[in-house]
Amino acid sequence: MQLDVAARGFSYRWEAPLDMRMDPTQGETAAALLARLDPGALRRLLVTLGEVRRPGPLVRRLLAAREAGALATTGDLRRAVAPVAGRDANAELSRVFQALRIAVNDELGALDALLAALPALLAPGAVAAFISYHSLEDRRVKQRLREESRGCVCPPSLPVCGCGGRARLALLTPRALRPTAEEIARNPRARSARLRAAQTTRRP
Repeated sequence: MQLDVAARGFSYRWEAPLDMRMDPTQGETAAALLARLDPGALRRLLVTLGEVRRPGPLVRRLLAAREAGALATTGDLRRAVAPVAGRDANAELSRVFQALRIAVNDELGALDALLAALPALLAPGAVAAFISYHSLEDRRVKQRLREESRGCVCPPSLPVCGCGGRARLALLTPRALRPTAEEIARNPRARSARLRAAQTTRRP
């Protein structure tokens, strides 16, 4: 919902302060983050959190905009990125905005904490479902759910289990479920969604 509130600064569609905080009352804004990152840290952020393929030109453009004092709004960021965004400018802008939003809100850290605590949070027979909108989230969910559904982690060469491991979750979606064409037609934002689910195997 925050994407549709221009003043929150999550979207490049509107001119707004470069904020991006999920909780606008605390934490560092995206503008403040951009103002303090050194070139190496900015490059790593774009690659690891935005999966930007050619970060060099972007980093140079962003540093030049920062030096000129023109990196305080979503429009500033859009104008800085556009000249080096290539053919699919919207996709590149989305990757840059994604990287900043994830960093500002520590989204992957929050997801990792939830996944680590998941089996203990679920009642016997309860189902956990995750809808991810980019590969960074989906890979984490996929890996963790598979780990929790594996149980024994002994080497295959051992004739008998020695670790005592027991699966705590049962996968309900061996592969991620994706939206149908009809769903995407009704809601274009669903096009990148991936659904994974698992059920606890714990007994009362």
